[in-house]
Amino acid sequence: MIKSMTGFGRCEVAENNRKFTVEMKAVNHRYLDVNIKMPKSLNFFESAIRSELKNYIARGKVDVFITYEDLSENTSTVRYNKEVAEEYLTYLRQMAADFGLDDDIRVSTLSKYPEVFTMEEVGVDEEELWKELKKAVDGAAKMFVESRITEGEHLKNDLLEKLDGMLKLVDFIAERSPRIVTEYRRKLEEKVKELLGDSTVDESRLLTEVTIFADKVCVDEEIVRLRSHIETTRNALLEGGSIGRKLDFIAQEMNREANTTLSKANDLEISNCAIELKTEIEKVREQIQNIE
Repeated sequence: MIKSMTGFGRCEVAENNRKFTVEMKAVNHRYLDVNIKMPKSLNFFESAIRSELKNYIARGKVDVFITYEDLSENTSTVRYNKEVAEEYLTYLRQMAADFGLDDDIRVSTLSKYPEVFTMEEVGVDEEELWKELKKAVDGAAKMFVESRITEGEHLKNDLLEKLDGMLKLVDFIAERSPRIVTEYRRKLEEKVKELLGDSTVDESRLLTEVTIFADKVCVDEEIVRLRSHIETTRNALLEGGSIGRKLDFIAQEMNREANTTLSKANDLEISNCAIELKTEIEKVREQIQNIE
């Protein structure tokens, strides 16, 4: 099957008073480029998330958005920092002695100083947390891949149709090419007779000129290679897999052959056909850019 590099996936998992939401979207890219945005509390899972996504994605610029909600009531706890309180108390008593002040320190006053009491998140089981997060990542990735496959099927059908059209253009050039040599010989012979009047035309010289012309405009090799490239592209599309880079290379080769054919063309019909062929090849290449 063929996969497009554009896609979207979303999954929400709510278990054990926790909820994970994972969204993914992607556009075409030469390699796999994953950008993950998630809460800092989940940063230690980044490497595992990237490894998991490689099981589903080979190429593309992928943006992953992860949100996390802890719905349990006891998500944090109060921590009493005795060492900090003792240090505050020591300095407060020292200030009272230094300036002759009353030592009126009360617990309610001391408790308001920074860091005496702090809030800490309740520890969670990382293995259990990853199990739930992984379920959300896998769910989003599966939906993401399905959307890529659907779009890839559309791309494949469109490309196969374009290849059929390109093959017709190549067939026209192959059929037309020998005829322009015959037409050139006829026109050259008529021109020579017109210039020489009733004099006999030198057949050997005429044959030499026609042979030189035929060699200049011959596109047999280009036609063979174009047909081969079109067939190879068709087979790759039908076989499927991660073929984007391979097809992009073949499209470049087809464009070179079309350019050579156009440069050799000494006929308006072939020139127009070669231009149309180049246009279709460019369309195919643009579509190929979206294949994984």
